[in-house]
Amino acid sequence: MDKQSVPAVNKNKAGSETASFVILTLVLFGFWLVLSGKFEVKYVTIGLITSVVVALITRPLLMVPLGGGRKGSVYNLPWLKLLAYFPWLLWQIVLSNIDVAKIILNPNLPIQPQLVKFRRKLPGPVAHLTLANSITLTPGTITVEIDGDEYLVHALHDGAAQSLAPEEGEGEMPLKVAWVFTKSDVKPERV
Repeated sequence: MDKQSVPAVNKNKAGSETASFVILTLVLFGFWLVLSGKFEVKYVTIGLITSVVVALITRPLLMVPLGGGRKGSVYNLPWLKLLAYFPWLLWQIVLSNIDVAKIILNPNLPIQPQLVKFRRKLPGPVAHLTLANSITLTPGTITVEIDGDEYLVHALHDGAAQSLAPEEGEGEMPLKVAWVFTKSDVKPERV
């Protein structure tokens, strides 16, 4: 990295931290105004001061690890892609609930409990956390362990195991999470 790019990186980081602080303060202040319903100078001043203090105190809590020892604000997460991912995840949860209900209601109880191991390279701990929690939220699967890029998942039956780690290619959920956290706008294809 040359000497001229270092100040630009620090300036961008400071700018994003300032922007996230201002956004948090404004959101808290707006919340204060809505809840108090009073617009007298005394109450507005108290609300503004309280919002600034709370934003200062909670600022470290809103820093998330980005990988490589770096931290960034939660405001820098790919929120639009996450908003696109959540409906898909909710639909997968519904489908998995139906699938598990069918298994439970079947008198033969056709379960095939198994541990599935697969690797998925993702950019940073927040992406790994999102994938692990998405797996655990989906009935029939539980993330048991994450070791770097390797996941160990307990699956209730073969279908759940195959959806995460098929014989060929990659599972749909790991691909979706990778798409959310990659900078590219191109959706990864199944291989």
